[in-house]
Amino acid sequence: MARSLRLALTGFFALDGFVYASWAVRVPAVKQQTGASPAALGLALLGMSAGALATMLISGALCRRFGSRELTVASGALLSAALLLPPLAHSALTLGLALLVFGAAYGCLNVAMNSVAVDVVAAIRRPVMPGFHAAWSFGGLAGAGLGGLLAPHLSPVRHLLLIALAGLVATAVCGRALLAHTVPAPDPVVDPVRGAAAAPEEPRAWRGALRTMRAVGLFGVIALCAAYGEGAIGDWGALHLQQNLGTGAGLAATAYAAFALAEASGRLSGIMLLERLGRTRVLVLGGLTACAGMLAAALAPVLWLALLGFAATGLGLANLFPAAMTRAGLLAGSGGVAMASTMGYTGFLLGPPLIGFLAGQFGLPTALTTVSVLGLAAAFVAYLTRDA
Repeated sequence: MARSLRLALTGFFALDGFVYASWAVRVPAVKQQTGASPAALGLALLGMSAGALATMLISGALCRRFGSRELTVASGALLSAALLLPPLAHSALTLGLALLVFGAAYGCLNVAMNSVAVDVVAAIRRPVMPGFHAAWSFGGLAGAGLGGLLAPHLSPVRHLLLIALAGLVATAVCGRALLAHTVPAPDPVVDPVRGAAAAPEEPRAWRGALRTMRAVGLFGVIALCAAYGEGAIGDWGALHLQQNLGTGAGLAATAYAAFALAEASGRLSGIMLLERLGRTRVLVLGGLTACAGMLAAALAPVLWLALLGFAATGLGLANLFPAAMTRAGLLAGSGGVAMASTMGYTGFLLGPPLIGFLAGQFGLPTALTTVSVLGLAAAFVAYLTRDA
C-alpha cells in the first residue's frame, strides 16, 4: 500500500471537514443576512440534506461506474466550488437552493472517500479508519479556528471565497496522488479489530444474508446517532453560544472548535483503543460519554462548562462513526458501505433541520439535548452488536 495514497486520502478527509466547518461557523452571519427565523433556517438546511441524500442514493452506482477514487476527486472539486453559493443568498429560499447544490457535492464526496477508506482498511488489515476521520476532525478544527479569526473582519462571501480557492488547490494536489495508485478490493470477512476472519456466510443462503444485513443496519444506526451529533453541533453550536450565553461571533466559533479538537484527539487514539478494548467497549463507552457531555453543553449556564461539555461530546462521538462504518463495509462490502453511509449521513444532514424545528417550539438548549438521547441509543445498539 503506497504511503502517498493514504496521505492523499487523508487530505480529502481533512478537506471535507475544513470546508464544512468553514460553512458552519458562518451560519449565524448568513442567518442574519437572510433574516431567517429558526424554523426558516431549519427548512433551508433541509436543502443541504435533500441534495446529499439524493446523491447518496446513486453514489454506489457512480463508484462502480467511474471508480471511488475518481469520484472522490470530482466531488472534492465540486464541494469547494459550491461553498461560494450559500453566502450569496439573501433569503431562506435562495439559501435552501444553494445548500441543495452544496449538499449534493458533500454527500457524494463522503460516500466515495469512505468507500476508498474501507478498501484500505481491508487491504492492510488494521482498524485505521479512525485515522482518516481524525483528519476530518482536524480539518474541521482548522476551518472553525480560521473562521473564528476571520468572522469579525471579513464578510461571509470573502471568507468562503478564500476557502473555496484553497479547496480547489488541495483537490488538485491530493487528487493527483490518489489517482496514481490502486487499492486492492476489500475482503468482506476479515475483521481487523479481532485480527481473524469472521465466519463466512453462504452467499445464496437467505438467512445468512438477512443476518448480515440486520447487522449492517444496526451499525448504520450507530453511525446515524453519531453523525446526528456532529451535524447538530456544526450548525447550531455557535448559535447556541451566541443566543443563550451572549458570546460574540468570534468566541461563538469555539463551540465547534472545542468539539472538533476533542473529537480529533479521540480519533488519533482510536486505533489503539480498538485494538486493546475491542469494538463493543469503545462504542458503548463512547455513546455514554457523548450523552453526558451534550447534556452539559446544552444546559450549562456558563461558557466554560458549555465548552467542556462540547469537548466531552467530541471525545464520546470520536470513534462511533468510523468503527461502525468499517465493520459494515467488512461485513457486506461496498453494499454495506453504501447502506451505513446513507444512514449515517441521514442523521448528519437531517439532524440540523430537526434541531431548528424543535428550537422553534421548545428552545435551542432543549433541542440540543436530543444529541444526548441518541448517544445513549448508540451505546445500547452497540451492545446488541457485540457478536456481529
